[in-house]
Amino acid sequence: MTVESTAARKPRRSSKRTSAAKKPQGSEPQLVQLLTPEGERVEHPEYTVDLTPEELRGLYRDMVLTRRFDAEATALQRQGELGLWASLLGQEAAQIGSGRALRDDDYVFPTYREHGVAWCRGVDPTNLLGMFRGVNHGGWDPNSNNFHLYTIVIGSQTLHATGYAMGVAKDGADSAVIAYFGDGASSQGDVAESFTFSAVYNAPVVFFCQNNQWAISEPTEKQTRVPLYQRAQGFGFPGVRVDGNDVLACLAVTRSALERARRGEGPTLVEAFTYRMGAHTTSDDPTKYRRDEEREAWEAKDPILRLRTYLEKAGHADAAFFEDLETESEVLGKRVREAVRAMPDPDDYAMFEHVYADGHALVDEERAQFAAYQASFADGEVN
Repeated sequence: MTVESTAARKPRRSSKRTSAAKKPQGSEPQLVQLLTPEGERVEHPEYTVDLTPEELRGLYRDMVLTRRFDAEATALQRQGELGLWASLLGQEAAQIGSGRALRDDDYVFPTYREHGVAWCRGVDPTNLLGMFRGVNHGGWDPNSNNFHLYTIVIGSQTLHATGYAMGVAKDGADSAVIAYFGDGASSQGDVAESFTFSAVYNAPVVFFCQNNQWAISEPTEKQTRVPLYQRAQGFGFPGVRVDGNDVLACLAVTRSALERARRGEGPTLVEAFTYRMGAHTTSDDPTKYRRDEEREAWEAKDPILRLRTYLEKAGHADAAFFEDLETESEVLGKRVREAVRAMPDPDDYAMFEHVYADGHALVDEERAQFAAYQASFADGEVN
């Protein structure tokens, strides 16, 4: 008897199997958490951090200033100063925690949303805005901060990171590589290929997935039948799910994964379980596909609020600290506004440079056609 005929004779049984497939047995995630949403410090048997009050205040400052920068960039896009912006609102703990776990000689391959990691790597936040304003293709030298240019193509940076990590291993260096991507990118073939190569070649790379619940308008449960961190098992390396709104847990888990990579034990997949509080980008309207109640529930888990609560309860920060930080954040916002509006327009012909190392006849022809097109306008109509 065929499977098809059996399914046809017993539709109820088939329905049960389908339901079970959506919620596999034993797939409940084990979440690493060191700081609860209520700001209470808790212990974990495998992961811990021992930070001074000054270091804790530093993490808080990083998150506050990153959020302020992000809010200013969003406002600038709404005012027509940027063509697009991808906000990190709600993901500050995942980015700052993992970013502060890195050593100077580690190398970062980001997506287009890792503004907090860029902050940790010392990239001037105003340099992040050039590409979104359309005046350059990146705005910073990747090798100055070991922070690669933003990657727009979804998931491709995981392959770049894997290849770079394989090179690091061949060079005999003890540094590590980290690749950032989102839950949506986990459905890309590039990510699966990077998992395969990194496992087979034991590459010193950490895959840091910020699961913010939504790949634009598609929820995570429509992309995977198991929690994302469990995918690593099929490729032969460990995966761990961390509370992505807990900056202490993100720091501890990422630091452990990086140290494992440096010891020559291969890749790790870290799934930071967090939430995108705003739109996917400024061209998106999340009210069309998700409920207000969902956002409100996650607002109660705000990463900045929970660390502030802990700092105040533990007596690690006073009113003066928070007031000074508020002033600093406003200064940062003003600097970003002024810097963006002062960015010079790019050279019209810059896009034809460096396409080929030794030049190319077709590029020369296209440059000439573009020059003729520009010359066809009256003076002053086209820059």
